[in-house]
Amino acid sequence: MTDLTPVRRALISVSDKTGLIELGQALETRGVEILSTGGSAKALRDAGVKVLDVADVTGFPEMMDGRVKTLHPMVHGGLLALRDNAEHVAAMEEHGIGGIDLLVVNLYPFEATVAAGADYDTCIENIDIGGPAMIRAAAKNAAYVNVIVDVEDYDKLLGDMEQHGGATCPKFRKKLSQKAYARTAAYDAAVSTWMAEQLELEAPKRRAFAGELVQTLRYGENSHQKAAFYTDGSGRAGVASARQLQGKELSYNNINDTDAAFELVAEFAPADGPAVAIIKHANPCGVAVGATLVEAYQKAFDCDRTSAFGGIVALNQPLDADTATKITEIFTEVVIAPGASDAAIEIFAAKKNLRLLLTDGLPDPRAAMKTYKQVAGGMLVQDKDVGHVPAADLKVVTKKAPTDDQMADLQFAWKVAKHVKSNAIVYVKNGATVGVGAGQMSRLDSANVAAAKAARMAAELGLDESLAKGSAVASDAFFPFPDGLLEAAAAGGTCVIQPGGSMRDKEVIEAADAAGLAMVFTGMRHFRH
Repeated sequence: MTDLTPVRRALISVSDKTGLIELGQALETRGVEILSTGGSAKALRDAGVKVLDVADVTGFPEMMDGRVKTLHPMVHGGLLALRDNAEHVAAMEEHGIGGIDLLVVNLYPFEATVAAGADYDTCIENIDIGGPAMIRAAAKNAAYVNVIVDVEDYDKLLGDMEQHGGATCPKFRKKLSQKAYARTAAYDAAVSTWMAEQLELEAPKRRAFAGELVQTLRYGENSHQKAAFYTDGSGRAGVASARQLQGKELSYNNINDTDAAFELVAEFAPADGPAVAIIKHANPCGVAVGATLVEAYQKAFDCDRTSAFGGIVALNQPLDADTATKITEIFTEVVIAPGASDAAIEIFAAKKNLRLLLTDGLPDPRAAMKTYKQVAGGMLVQDKDVGHVPAADLKVVTKKAPTDDQMADLQFAWKVAKHVKSNAIVYVKNGATVGVGAGQMSRLDSANVAAAKAARMAAELGLDESLAKGSAVASDAFFPFPDGLLEAAAAGGTCVIQPGGSMRDKEVIEAADAAGLAMVFTGMRHFRH
């Protein structure tokens, strides 16, 4: 690769005009000849920047509603020619092709068009063809050509030119090349993913993934692991789109846990009342609803005060001063909410290490989307678990039916169990978790863990009987044997919600009847690995 390469001729064709005028003026001041197209050329001319139309260079006007304007040898020859190759130089001289040392392109806003809910034809018209073709050509020829695809790189370009007397260095051009290919790859991924959705293809032969860097993280799950955080362009409300008002930079584990907390609390619609979820290591240690946020927080906190220390708190309504005051009584890593009052923000300001994230909305727990998990040599792709079972579809399978209050707690427990690592057992009473058993190798063990937590917290609160006494119990998958069910009954559970579907369902139902339990089947499980 050559060393410094002077920038004498540039082609600018941008959809996003941010910073365009300043860039054009700076290049003109440095004696760079500017070629441009359509709206970019007009904007530059209107600002007094001298511009040569690409149509005047190619000898062809823009045509077909702008679909064809830069796909021409006069453009691509100028981008792809190797300046130290005699045959290339001869071809340029023979055909009057001028070299292009700088390409500035940002693409038609396809992703934004899709996100805005535009119709099929409008989305198709916002698929850029000439732009990606030029970007790839320029990026391939980074030995001689600079390619800019992000507005944020305008100043970097001018800085490198300033440093090198109007030229750019090889390392800078290589970095631009990598970024350019990543941009066209992400663009193609967005188009192909959208097309697969339009065609309702559940498993297209090839699937592309793309993301945009939010931040380089200090480390991953552990200090010896490198990590970074990317957005997926979906615009879904959550940790990726949140505004951080205060506190130090989020860690890998903070982001993972905050996402788990906010997705869980979003199961509870704000219109149905305040809800709070407290998460530790991606599992809920307390979830509750209440008449007020502060009441919901206290109920969630009282489920497992030990685990709540250093946890993540998610709210389904804007944070208020009373709740903020209560949260600051113990060390909390992150609080995420759809908003916050000025008074609450001021209270948190005294806790410099407490991160406060505001999202201006909740994620839709029923919105269809995909989840991805890397395995050795491959990727697992599935629909996000948005499963929901209305009360009318629950099947009472025992002699005793749940009361209305029990049914409400069962449905609450079922929502929480969906967000607990399997095997999951959740005890709930009066709209609050009172025991959570997560990630055990057997359902019996999960029932034991949840029961032990409920008993321990009762002792801490000075109560005579376990918090699980009189509770509703949720199991994320069926009970393969009666033992886990009977453990829950021994802990104080009075009613159970589970998917059913075991070959021993009859035996489990008989055990529930013998124990005086009410039990309903959902017909749907919620494994979470």
